[in-house]
Amino acid sequence: MSDGAELVEQQGVGVQDAFQRLWTPHRMAYIKGQDKPDDDSGTGCPFCRIPSLDDKTGLIVARGTLVFAVLNLYPYNPGHLMVVPYRHVADYTELTVEETLEVAEYTQHAMKVIRTVSGAHGFNIGLNQGVVGGAGIAAHLHQHLVPRWGGDANFMPVIGQTKVLPQLLGETRDLLADAW
Repeated sequence: MSDGAELVEQQGVGVQDAFQRLWTPHRMAYIKGQDKPDDDSGTGCPFCRIPSLDDKTGLIVARGTLVFAVLNLYPYNPGHLMVVPYRHVADYTELTVEETLEVAEYTQHAMKVIRTVSGAHGFNIGLNQGVVGGAGIAAHLHQHLVPRWGGDANFMPVIGQTKVLPQLLGETRDLLADAW
């Protein structure tokens, strides 16, 4: 280590290998399910609470009539946002025709905005339905838009198990909201 700090061996971290560990204790809240709703009622749901916040605090990029676009607190890539219906609904089949249309329109517009702001080469877009489908908050539908660039799956996440995000979420929100 360049700052002269002494490395201290810690018991219970496994067999010594060539990997250097970067600890991210702030993610423990996500892992433990902090702010995840306990049931399907909407009580305590972060996606139901976010619209009551101001846009900067809630990381809201844009608000529609039936849906809103919000940055993901745990982004896979810079600019990773979600399109979320205001109505607390878990399954895609439960959306009204109007909600489905606005989700699609917001998704298309978000793609254009992200391309304009960051020059994304492609996107992963998807809905994780149910806990077994990978939904972190299964009780409230949310569609992910993850911008992708050629080479973005470089050695850092693959070998270093580290994600490099070049900008604070608030700054990303401002850029996207201004371009919206």
